[in-house]
Amino acid sequence: MTLASRLAAVALVSMFATGTAFAQTAAPAAKTDTAATADKKAPKERSAESMECSKQADAKGLKGKERKKFRRECLKEAKAGTAAPADKK
Repeated sequence: MTLASRLAAVALVSMFATGTAFAQTAAPAAKTDTAATADKKAPKERSAESMECSKQADAKGLKGKERKKFRRECLKEAKAGTAAPADKK
């Protein structure tokens, strides 16, 4: 075996040996504050007025900006105590 082939073999073995040492990492620590993070991700409860306005928007097939505008006006009128807005088309 020549000197060059020995050096190549030593280099190859050292790459395999150090590669496995760096590949093994410690597992991340478990979070203990899971209750607080669960509360942040919980969806807000929607009011009856909001649900009704959404149903009306669905029935009209509104999407995007038109839906947002309709729901905003509907909720404003619902909070004021009047009936839902009539179809303005």
